[in-house]
Amino acid sequence: MDPRRFVASWSGGKDSCYAVMQAQRRGLEPAVLLNVLNEKGRISRAHGIPRPVLEQQARALGVPLVAFPSSWSEYERRFVGALEQVRLEHGVTHAVFGDIDFEPHREWEEKVCARVGLEPVLPLWKEDRAALVRRMVAEGLEAVIVSCNPHLGPGFLGRTLSAETVAELEAAGADPCGENGEYHTLVLNCPLFAQRLEVGFGDKRLHGEYWFLELLPVAGAAG
Repeated sequence: MDPRRFVASWSGGKDSCYAVMQAQRRGLEPAVLLNVLNEKGRISRAHGIPRPVLEQQARALGVPLVAFPSSWSEYERRFVGALEQVRLEHGVTHAVFGDIDFEPHREWEEKVCARVGLEPVLPLWKEDRAALVRRMVAEGLEAVIVSCNPHLGPGFLGRTLSAETVAELEAAGADPCGENGEYHTLVLNCPLFAQRLEVGFGDKRLHGEYWFLELLPVAGAAG
């Protein structure tokens, strides 16, 4: 196995993408993206991003996507199985995660990696949240808000993350990085992508207590 290759726990959003960028700067090489889908296998479990859009991101990054459906109750078992699969099939030695400072997440990631012999890497750990999100924007990470809580409301959906948007999020009482679940993003472009994603935006819908922006993969997008 090449000691520089890693699997990225990939949500499709800003934190997982910037973690990949930072890991590459440390001399590690992305080999595969790993995403957990909902039970029907159509959208990502956490951000509600359709699988074809995740596949666009993987192609733009130049690495394969491994995505699998799971319920919350089966999440850990299936995640560990997927880590073992990519370790064997792609020769990875590390797993990169985009968590910033939520200790239970780090403990879980260390646990599942230990079970399959991978070294966890958290490039964003203990970064200042406000400074971090502003650095993402300054370094060319283009992300759009695709879901948010009722307090922020549907008006933030479809907004590109910018210095102005971050300031408005803070003014609305949200964590600038959305670390408390206030919002989630979809990365459309970054310095690692060979091309910008082609994604259309549809309706804004309230599911339970969360607003989501419908994402429409563009027919004929590079594949």
